[in-house]
Amino acid sequence: MKFITSATILLVTVLFFFFASCKKKSADPTPTPTPTPTPQTSFTITRQIINSEIFNGTKTLRDINLLPVIQLSFTQKIDRTTLSTALSYYNKTQPSVAVDYSVTYSNNDSVLIVTTNSKLPYLNEFAFSLASSLKSTTGNVLTNSSDLNYITAIDSSRKFPVISDDSLLTVVQKQTFKYFWDNAFAASGLARERHTATTTAAIGGSGFGVMAIIVGASRNFVTRAQAFSRIQTIVGFLKNNVPKFHGAFPHWVNGQTGAVIPFGTKDDGGDIVETSYMMQGLLCARQFFNSANAEEVQLRDDINSLYQAVEWTWYRQNGQNLLYWNWSPNYGWDVNVGVHGWNEALITYVLAASSPTYPIPVSVYNNGWTGNGGFQNGNTYYGIKLPLGGAYGGPLFFAHYSFLGINPNGLSDSYTNYLTQNTAHSKINYQFCVINPNSYYGYSDSCWGLTACDVPEGYTACSPTNDRATIAPTAAISSLPYTPVESMKALKFFYYVLGDRIFKEYGFIDAFSLHKFWYDNAYLAIDQGPEIIMIENYRTQLLWNLFTSCPEVKNGMKNVLGFSAPYL
Repeated sequence: MKFITSATILLVTVLFFFFASCKKKSADPTPTPTPTPTPQTSFTITRQIINSEIFNGTKTLRDINLLPVIQLSFTQKIDRTTLSTALSYYNKTQPSVAVDYSVTYSNNDSVLIVTTNSKLPYLNEFAFSLASSLKSTTGNVLTNSSDLNYITAIDSSRKFPVISDDSLLTVVQKQTFKYFWDNAFAASGLARERHTATTTAAIGGSGFGVMAIIVGASRNFVTRAQAFSRIQTIVGFLKNNVPKFHGAFPHWVNGQTGAVIPFGTKDDGGDIVETSYMMQGLLCARQFFNSANAEEVQLRDDINSLYQAVEWTWYRQNGQNLLYWNWSPNYGWDVNVGVHGWNEALITYVLAASSPTYPIPVSVYNNGWTGNGGFQNGNTYYGIKLPLGGAYGGPLFFAHYSFLGINPNGLSDSYTNYLTQNTAHSKINYQFCVINPNSYYGYSDSCWGLTACDVPEGYTACSPTNDRATIAPTAAISSLPYTPVESMKALKFFYYVLGDRIFKEYGFIDAFSLHKFWYDNAYLAIDQGPEIIMIENYRTQLLWNLFTSCPEVKNGMKNVLGFSAPYL
């Protein structure tokens, strides 16, 4: 070893550093490989469309066609096997009626398309939803949901065969006539206050019923003899069974016994306005049954006795220049409601002024009814000047109840022409519904008419100033003499388009609301009667001619109250 040379040492040193360098290079870490992408876990709905309208579940959509297409787009492919339990589609209006639908897929199963196989019922509400139990093909669950509530549109197809306008008017009259003929109380012949009433008969509604029976006889819905017999029963029951309060009838009576049914806590006596509606009908019957037959003579005598027994002057409450609505033998004048114009009670003052036994003077009419002219309006609504009454005219029955018998054609006094008044009132009501300031669904030039009727919340006097989204067919139909074009258009819409919903056993139901999705299940005597009667007055003026042919009425209207008309 002691013989190692310097050259050897140099070689060893070089080799050491060479191998050390190679060792460092082999110890360097290998590069980090690119990670494999993690599978997406979010399975959501990205878009929801019914027809061309986007929905998000925050509101109920309206006016959806009867064959809607619902389309939903997703972030992943749908696992078709999970759809049946996740999808719910049903009719909320008629839960027992199943929705017949089909499902298809597109865009590699990431778009779901749901179509109906047949037309859905119109104006029904439907609910469509997809629950989180829906999964994608990768096993992910749906992290949002689909909720759609919608209401189908009006179906404009004709529900009944199209017939002539004249024939249509007859169909409506005949069907509505059944309310008073088939549904009356057997013992009395009086009309039920509403068709489901078990005991309550309406005196005013029964007066309209008497007039409807006259129409029925003139149209051959029943024979003259049948009509006479029914009205004879009514008159006999009023004469012998119904209590009178200074000659006036109560508002309601028991249709089987005649006993008073209080209309309110202290309203258990005479109602002078309801009495006037009955007398209006009875006087028409007296003029209609005009033969020398002994039975018809007796009927006329009984009607005269009932009319002449009404102490109109008693209802001035101790001689005031105003008629009062009610008097009770138990509460006296506590109700204390004066009969002021303008409203439905012009007939009350006409009959009071026409009474041969207890007539009121013109001062009661001027001070009480007209308020010395205070019932005048004179404002313009929708370009239409309204002579009398409150803003926009009030409910339309103001233009109907008194004018079932009083003929407004050519009728004038110092305040107005009454055809002008009632036409203006009707056209303002029509325009209000067409303009529809409250944006209620369903109002149109074919669907209009606000008056007292049932509403979803109960009963109220609907009008432009009390708009409850509710249409009463009687409003437009009973206005035929004033707005023949507008009323006929509404009648056709009610019958042909909505007829399977609202034209039933006794004619048109009392009311409906397309906006609130509500159809009444009732008929009311005071609304059914004016439809028959005013259609007839529009066609033949039958009831107008009968009532205004009464000598007492001619005298009262012309000589006492100062009206002028060709028939006076």
